[in-house]
Amino acid sequence: MAVAELTPSSSSYTKTALHYSSQFSYVSARVSSRRRVYLKPQISRISCSVTSNEVQAPVAAKTVELKKKPDCFGVFCLTYDLKAEDETKSWKKLINIAVSGAAGMISNHLLFKLASGEVFGPDQPIALKLLGSERSFQALEGVAMELEDSLFPLLREVSIGIDPYEVFQDAEWALLIGAKPRGPGMERADLLDINGQIFAEQGKALNAVASRNVKVMVVGNPCNTNALICLKNAPDIPAKNFHALTRLDENRAKCQLALKAGVFYDQVSNVTIWGNHSTTQVPDFLNAKINGLPVKEVIKDTKWLEEEFTEKVQKRGGVLIQKWGRSSAASTAVSIVDAIRSLVTPTPEGDWFSSGVYTAGNPYGIADGIVFSMPCRSKGDGDYELVKDVIFDDYLWSRIKKTEAELLAEKKCVAHLTGEGIAVCDLPGDTMLPGEM
Repeated sequence: MAVAELTPSSSSYTKTALHYSSQFSYVSARVSSRRRVYLKPQISRISCSVTSNEVQAPVAAKTVELKKKPDCFGVFCLTYDLKAEDETKSWKKLINIAVSGAAGMISNHLLFKLASGEVFGPDQPIALKLLGSERSFQALEGVAMELEDSLFPLLREVSIGIDPYEVFQDAEWALLIGAKPRGPGMERADLLDINGQIFAEQGKALNAVASRNVKVMVVGNPCNTNALICLKNAPDIPAKNFHALTRLDENRAKCQLALKAGVFYDQVSNVTIWGNHSTTQVPDFLNAKINGLPVKEVIKDTKWLEEEFTEKVQKRGGVLIQKWGRSSAASTAVSIVDAIRSLVTPTPEGDWFSSGVYTAGNPYGIADGIVFSMPCRSKGDGDYELVKDVIFDDYLWSRIKKTEAELLAEKKCVAHLTGEGIAVCDLPGDTMLPGEM
């Protein structure tokens, strides 16, 4: 085992990534009982720009060269050099996960699920690359400290920064959560433009430095159009790799159907959210099933399905805010986990899941060139295919056309950010979800 000495330079926070290497975590869990690891008592000082105190670190007899990293502190400064025979064969190649808005409430719930192995599995080591802003940088340090204190054995590395071109380097998953909330008196067109600029820049950064097969999950609202902007600014990454999060809407729909039918929610399947993550979204009860039976055979109250059920799903977030005084950060984090797991584990036979994906070549007749929530299946390889065996009636199709029209209008509103000409904003009413306010 070897520990390297590292003395990072003191620098400002602007466009600087802090890097934490935590391969230490495997030592206690993975080193075989036949081998003992000892550190000599010789002491070396590690100077860190993020803390005024010097951190003391023991140095072993042999020093190995660490990767060059701008800054580090605490246990993340230490790298242990294990012999090949000591590495457990079940270890997988580390994957890089970038998260924007990493100091926010959603990330506060999500990051610890990622680090625990709940998302990618109990034998999958990960590196977290956390993107924030100058204003949130000190909070990002606090996030890194909490991750450090949690002793997650699968968390091998944490880096933080405010430059997407640094933070997104080699990212294989990008979870884009950070977005500006809608302020008082702000028109929806204004929010589309402001957040669109953020996602245009992040798309360019992903295109420049991320893995060529990076999977991108856009959470920041308006997420469908933000995902469209992002993918249009990342021409070297397959458009199919971009997703807008509508899984929370699907989970809410399953909950309401389960409550009405008097069953546990795991008996509800084949639920689709069609269209935009807005109040025009279409929770599909026509194709959904309860205990393997069509919903309309179990719940015979058509009026409830068409009116109360649909409205409850569309406005659930607003009701939660009224009750609790805050948005649904925890359940959003859970839905991000569900969305990722749906892509990295095979879809159960006959079932599907919802995700906002690029419509090019879709089998439903929905307009090409927008990001639209549709039913998907996955083989568990991170990819997906659209479900073809769905049915439509006049009620469902008319609702789908309404949410399609909204997304086409949003697309025109951000044409200047997608390289498709001059923006023309003529949005059909304000259908913003409460969480965007």
